[in-house]
Amino acid sequence: MKQDKSKAMDPVCNIPAGSQQNLHMYLRRHFASSSEWCEEHAFYKCRQLKPETPLPEKKVKQPIERILTSFDRCLLRCKRLVRKRADKRMPGVLQFRYQKLAVISLTMMLTMSPLMADEALTLSRAEQLALMNDPGVVASQARSLALSEDAIADGQLPDPKVKAGIFNLPLDTFELDRQPTTQLRLGLQQAFPRGKTLLYRQRRTEWKSTAEQAKAENTARKVLRDTRNRFLELYYQLQAEQVIEETRALFSQLVDITEAHYATGRVSQQDVLRASLELSRLDDRSTRIRNEAEKNRASLMKWIGDAALQSVDKNFPDLPKLPEKEKIDTFLPEHPAIRAENARIESFKQGVQIAQEQYKPGWNIGLEYRKRFGDDPDGSSRTDMMAAMVTVDLPLFPDKRQDRRLAASVKQTEAARLTRADRLRELKATLDSDYASWLRLGERADLYQSHLLQEASANTTASLKAYQSGVTEFTTLMRARITDLDVRLEALRIRVDRAKAQARLLYLAGETNENL
Repeated sequence: MKQDKSKAMDPVCNIPAGSQQNLHMYLRRHFASSSEWCEEHAFYKCRQLKPETPLPEKKVKQPIERILTSFDRCLLRCKRLVRKRADKRMPGVLQFRYQKLAVISLTMMLTMSPLMADEALTLSRAEQLALMNDPGVVASQARSLALSEDAIADGQLPDPKVKAGIFNLPLDTFELDRQPTTQLRLGLQQAFPRGKTLLYRQRRTEWKSTAEQAKAENTARKVLRDTRNRFLELYYQLQAEQVIEETRALFSQLVDITEAHYATGRVSQQDVLRASLELSRLDDRSTRIRNEAEKNRASLMKWIGDAALQSVDKNFPDLPKLPEKEKIDTFLPEHPAIRAENARIESFKQGVQIAQEQYKPGWNIGLEYRKRFGDDPDGSSRTDMMAAMVTVDLPLFPDKRQDRRLAASVKQTEAARLTRADRLRELKATLDSDYASWLRLGERADLYQSHLLQEASANTTASLKAYQSGVTEFTTLMRARITDLDVRLEALRIRVDRAKAQARLLYLAGETNENL
């Protein structure tokens, strides 16, 4: 007699076999006693089978349904594996193994859920991550703080010196009170550098600290500029890949149509080969774009780490509004790179002042207490003594020392001025070049949006109708399709290049950013 399948029991789960719903009933019954979240996930899957089941108040977002879908497949694979190795003499052990595999599978799927639920990466988020993770900014700030501490130390007097010793001790007896000249001396010395050397040294280090602080701000601007350029380039590659995929579907249909026409004798074999050739070239183009996208992701990882592996927001990245060119030009002398050069100039100026102070004498003042031992001939104790000393540095031969150091300091200051001028000219040249590109790319973008895109699409539609009517050749239709693809990619390229030029101009103009 045939066994009733509706009443057959699953040897592993101990539930009626032959129904996926029965499997979920088993999971719900098994996991509800062990953990609340397992009950919650099983409830979601049961609701897929019974839509009328009401939802609880607190539930996980949509990605959990995808997790359960993968989880179901894993459970079924585990079940088939266990059935293959089933031993009727050990049903309890097999059931335990199956339950253990089910728990492990669900745990793995839930562990992967944050990756499935990642939000799309936006430009603003990439900027925040780049500024937080960049070591160059932190390093410059640390150097600035270190130089601030050094400036305080550079403005202080040298440590005083203590001297102690025994003078005129007889070597034959080593008696302290035998000779009247034997003394125990204890002295203190303090050096005073020449002129206002300490003041200028402190100021020089303070200006170095200011230069490092400006360098940190300039590094932050560079990080924003480079992150924006990399993100925009990655956005272009991803959007271009999508455009090519859409065009590939049309080319694939075109190949099918051409083959059908070739079968009826309407077109030649060359048309079929040409359609297949263009489809293969399109595949090659898509591969090259994916390669560039992967390279840009790798470059972006330098700034934002593993976040570059996330999906990119499909909306076009927004950048802060760009000021007028004249206003940016007035900002250039206050650019962090120029302020860093100004601080370096001031630091070298303090070096010139230090070199000039070396023509002045340096002072060293000392004070000694001299203890005497023994008695005088009249029986009285010998009187202790005191000594005060002054030492003066005399710059009598400055031509080989002070003059050379002063000349070197002046040359360094002049070199710093020339470096600042060259840096300012470089920034102005960059401003003129990028602003001109930004303006012309804007004009081209308007032209593409208002005319070229519509005209290319209309040309493609007209060529297709003419080809279907037998008016034009297949080559004309193919050329129209390729032209439409090139126009769409070029419009995207222009828009992205204009945004990249705007990012470079924002590096020059600066912007209000709490992270700078």
